[in-house]
Amino acid sequence: MEKLQNFVNGVYCPPVSAKYFDNFEPATGEVYSLIPDSDTQDVDAAVDAAEKAFPIWSGMSLEERSKILVRLSEGIENRMDEFVEAESRDNGKPMSLAAHVDIPRAVSNFHFFATAILHFASESHYMEGVGVNYTTRKPIGVVGCISPWNLPLYLFSWKIAPALAAGNCVIAKPSEVTPYTAYLLGKVAQEAGLPPGVLNILHGTGAQVGDAIVKHPKIKAISFTGGTKTGEYIARTAGPMFKKLSLELGGKNANIIFADCDFEDMLNTTIRSSFANQGQICLCGSRIFIERPLYEKFKQAFVEKVSRSKVSFPMDPAAKLGAVVSKSHMEKVLSYIELAKEEGGAVLTGGHRVYLEAPYENGYYIAPTIIEGLAYTCRTNQEEIFGPVVTITPFDTEEEALMMANSTEYGLAGTVWTSNLKRAHRVADNLHAGIVWVNAWLVRDLRTPFGGVKSSGVGREGGWEALRFFTEAKNIFIKS
Repeated sequence: MEKLQNFVNGVYCPPVSAKYFDNFEPATGEVYSLIPDSDTQDVDAAVDAAEKAFPIWSGMSLEERSKILVRLSEGIENRMDEFVEAESRDNGKPMSLAAHVDIPRAVSNFHFFATAILHFASESHYMEGVGVNYTTRKPIGVVGCISPWNLPLYLFSWKIAPALAAGNCVIAKPSEVTPYTAYLLGKVAQEAGLPPGVLNILHGTGAQVGDAIVKHPKIKAISFTGGTKTGEYIARTAGPMFKKLSLELGGKNANIIFADCDFEDMLNTTIRSSFANQGQICLCGSRIFIERPLYEKFKQAFVEKVSRSKVSFPMDPAAKLGAVVSKSHMEKVLSYIELAKEEGGAVLTGGHRVYLEAPYENGYYIAPTIIEGLAYTCRTNQEEIFGPVVTITPFDTEEEALMMANSTEYGLAGTVWTSNLKRAHRVADNLHAGIVWVNAWLVRDLRTPFGGVKSSGVGREGGWEALRFFTEAKNIFIKS
């Protein structure tokens, strides 16, 4: 049984406690490796290493840092097959998804921020006859990056790449549910020539190592992606310590479909936006609102296509959906399907666990599920399920669609389908969301700000927003 290790001060090492816990393979339900059960002792050691490395890393020229991070991105790319297989096995997702989305985007994240830092500029303000103000931006120091399990290396790199590019040293915690590709990243960091202590990767539970990172007085900023309840706790804990916070939290995203849309493009994209990664993407559209004249046509076509989507083990090239990430998460998703029935919903397809043949008979598989007939205010339509479950609801007016779409506590993303340009602008502007796609879904430009409103988070990631977060601004005035 392989024992994963922490990556501290440039080398792999066991947890100080010498304790481990099980890492389950979602496709089989079996334990296939052991995860370090790190605690405050490991965090203290990592912070000590990061503090020693900070003058070296922050003192490097931008060109030197950039070259190292470019080599890091190339190192992942050179090990593409190894990372793809590891991500698929650890998360349960189809290998095709890991090969086309997760690992290539991790490569892009490192490469983008490696080059973006060369073009990151601050402002100057000339005061005629008085003098000039100019702004400098310096790295914060030691920062904490805590990432989720749904897109493990993709979102891990989304945080640590800008933090490192800006000159910070990082204490990084991947999800304890999907630790493997973060574990592999240490090897790439070594090969890329990243100085010891600049990137430290600690494995363990949120209650132990995550909490220790949030509370550590020498960690000056926290970037977290995960559940809203955990985000609330981090804000309560780190806020009084005056740490900088970037919190990307839950979503309950709406797809608004008008009758004048391009039907085939909308249908194919909506299937993807509903069930990609088994619905375990914070940007998935789990509430679908369809203009009434199109409702029956959409329902028939949507149900027919989704019912033919193959649920299978991750290495099956025909798999459209793989396993959800864990047994407890599978049970949570299935409980929401039962709740939807209690609330008066009708399951049009799916709604059950899928059992495959050996050796996958104990894997965590759920059929893609479509439910209709629910009130927009019910729990199924208000609470984040984060699985292959969507609801469909007709609407009569634009105002009604917006009212239902904006009714939740969340405000991460939304999708609008229409051929009417004025309506597209109007509806997108009135959706309470940080990201809106019109006639598309999950088109990502790394230069743009990413994040939500309301209970979907605080702050923005991506582009200059990320580099601003991981730096402190200083205004300097020079009298003329």
